[in-house]
Amino acid sequence: MATTQDLASLAMEVGGDRVAVDAIAKGYQDPHFVEAKPSFILKLQRADILIVVGRELEIGWLPPLIQQSRNAKVQVGANGYLDASNGVRVLELPTGQITRAMGDVHPFGNPHYWLDPENGRIIARSIADKFSSLRPNDRSYFEQRLADFNARLTEAGKRWAAAVAPYKGIKIVTYHRSFPNFADRFGLDIVGYVEPKPGIPPSPGHTLELMEEMKRLNVKIVLVETYFDTKTPNAIGRGTGATVVVMPSSVGGVKEATDYLKLFDYDIALLVNAIKQAGGK
Repeated sequence: MATTQDLASLAMEVGGDRVAVDAIAKGYQDPHFVEAKPSFILKLQRADILIVVGRELEIGWLPPLIQQSRNAKVQVGANGYLDASNGVRVLELPTGQITRAMGDVHPFGNPHYWLDPENGRIIARSIADKFSSLRPNDRSYFEQRLADFNARLTEAGKRWAAAVAPYKGIKIVTYHRSFPNFADRFGLDIVGYVEPKPGIPPSPGHTLELMEEMKRLNVKIVLVETYFDTKTPNAIGRGTGATVVVMPSSVGGVKEATDYLKLFDYDIALLVNAIKQAGGK
């Protein structure tokens, strides 16, 4: 079991026909808020491995599912529990005291790290190691699958970088803090958020301030995750002349994003087309 479709996709890349993989959160859902269904408990009861995003992304819904599954293999710290954030590049690690007044700030850094494909490479390596430790006879199979995935990721990465290169440094606004890793990898400059604070719905005052700042900086792109209401972003777009781009942050967020590589194929193409239509830089 994986907590998200992104992790499930990477597990499938490595595991191939030697594993059966399922995801709890679907790509079109906000991964912070998932309904803890009894069916998930049943699936966790049968799981040999549970792969989690970690960094407290799933803190609101996963702990009771793990506990109620009573499956010793997938309890936190057990051999079948894999925190995919170990070893990846995590951004926005907060310093100083964190209070609720700061909104839904993650004390262990931004958990949307899978949106950097180089982190995807590290996650795939961790999954291969975990699979091999539990199925040593299949190690060479998992290693071959991992090598094939890495080769395809490297080729795709060159394609993505070339597509975005002409627009390096372009200023954008996003709804939630889902895209810092993506922006950092592909040279985008996030200058504001539709949410006044993480997890806090937009207010009229903040929206007006954001629009003024966007006009001042000539921001022409607003990225919105697929699971947010577009009413406020569309109003911002109308008021500033910016293009609102509804962009999936996970595999399964749209029907075209069927796996990890196709997620980036889709997002890069969508973004580049939007930038071109908005008049480049």
